[in-house]
Amino acid sequence: MPLRRKVRPAGAAARRAALRWWLLSLAATGAAVTAAAALLAVALHLSGSPADSASSSSAGAPYRLSQPREAEELRWEREVAPPQLASPQSRKLDGAAGRSLWLPAPSRRFVPCVAPSPEFESPVASRGYLLVHTNGGLNQMRAGISDMVAVARILNATLIIPELDKKSFWHDRRYVICRVYLQPLNNLSETNSLFFDISNFSDVFDEEHFINSLANDVKVEKKLPKELVKAPKSVRYFKSWSGVDYYQDEISPLWDHRQVIRAAKSDSRLTNNYLPTDIQKLRCRAFFHALRFAPPIEALGKLLVERMRSFGPYIALHLRYEKDMLAFSGCTYGLSQTESEELAMIRENTTYWKVKDIDPLEQRSHGYCPLTPKEVGMFLSALRYPSSTPVYIAAGEIYGGESHMVDLQSRFPILMNKEKLASAEELRPFRQYAAQMAALDYIVSVESDVFIPSYSGNMARAVAGHRRFLGHRKTISPDRKALVRLFDKVDSGLLKEGKKLSERILDMHRKRQGSPRKRKGPVSGTKGKDRFRSEEAFYENPLPDCLCQPGSPDSDDSLVSI
Repeated sequence: MPLRRKVRPAGAAARRAALRWWLLSLAATGAAVTAAAALLAVALHLSGSPADSASSSSAGAPYRLSQPREAEELRWEREVAPPQLASPQSRKLDGAAGRSLWLPAPSRRFVPCVAPSPEFESPVASRGYLLVHTNGGLNQMRAGISDMVAVARILNATLIIPELDKKSFWHDRRYVICRVYLQPLNNLSETNSLFFDISNFSDVFDEEHFINSLANDVKVEKKLPKELVKAPKSVRYFKSWSGVDYYQDEISPLWDHRQVIRAAKSDSRLTNNYLPTDIQKLRCRAFFHALRFAPPIEALGKLLVERMRSFGPYIALHLRYEKDMLAFSGCTYGLSQTESEELAMIRENTTYWKVKDIDPLEQRSHGYCPLTPKEVGMFLSALRYPSSTPVYIAAGEIYGGESHMVDLQSRFPILMNKEKLASAEELRPFRQYAAQMAALDYIVSVESDVFIPSYSGNMARAVAGHRRFLGHRKTISPDRKALVRLFDKVDSGLLKEGKKLSERILDMHRKRQGSPRKRKGPVSGTKGKDRFRSEEAFYENPLPDCLCQPGSPDSDDSLVSI
């Protein structure tokens, strides 16, 4: 008996030890499998299978996923994957507080309502042809094209596929140039080259979709009839922020003398408000539906979204900290003396920038400057986004490069952009075309869980409006004027980062997250063009014209699928 009592505990202990070894082995195997699966998923993002490539090529698709690449081309994996894979649960935010970071503002059941009224008839025989020369960057051109669709309807004109702006330049690794002024083109070396954006409409947008989707609204043709190509044209700079009366009274009579009217500019040629409801809805149909990006851009854009989602819910940050913006605005906070002088030289030599002498401190104190990367990092931390939050940088080349990104990178290590998410081969067709590269950023920004612009520019307004149209997705608009006052207190030691700063910033942004509201009118006391400029842009907030609540008089069943 004593012997049995000694043997049985020993056997039980052995069984317990064996069970413990088996459980530990199982756990280790599971962890290895999880890590391997995660690494495999990341690798698969960057290289399509042979079957995928074969099916793509056999279908004659214009866009093809990349093939396996050299190790140095996969550098972004090694930089980004470790923080995520080291702790698979680190990016998951548990509890109501974590979930609220990603929840959009209540939409109050507002949905798109853009169907024309029963009185809106299909286009009749047109009186002539409308040629449009767009101006500005991608989103300025998109707004201008949408306005010109409405103008063509007002004028009863046939719209010729618009000509995109080809006078703007993008940047190389050394500097941004908005117009040639540093040296003649024939003196440029290979490493100091300028990239013309010579994109045609069909390179950026789905031309066939544009024509077909507007068939019941406006007649659109790709080219002028041959007999009119060299015919005299009436070239006009349409008056900014004009209403229907202007086009009917001052422009329409031109048809009596010419068959072709050419709009020399397209931006801001229609007023934001007080237009007929059917015209406003047409603008929305053009902007949010007809102007779909070209299939190759759509394909890569969706791929970038998928790759960002592999890291979890993500923020798209429109970090407007590029050389052209800083030079134009005169914002030099946080820059060195050499950098400030370089920006001043650019501003002085850019003839069409009228304001040359700018006080950078005054600009910043009034909230007219984009937030710096460091300030954006403080802002995101104060909003209580954890350091494991994936952040997509929607921007061109950041001025100063890594030297100005250090603080933001240290706070949020998973900083991605299209150059990191896509291979060199995938980006090659788009790299030298500013509008096409901007379109990729636009897609990833619209589809993000949270969108935050560091400055209110054309892209910020367009993305914010598109997100409102698609269900009031969370868009946080920083109160720059109030934020810089708080950040200055932190820099001077009067306030510390922590709970108090976080609560103040959270409180001032509770009603700046993209919830439904009517479009803002002009600022009180403004007059003339300044009055129109102070209005909230139509495409930034299409409510009430193109958004309504089911059951309201304007509601319909035509929810536009984007």
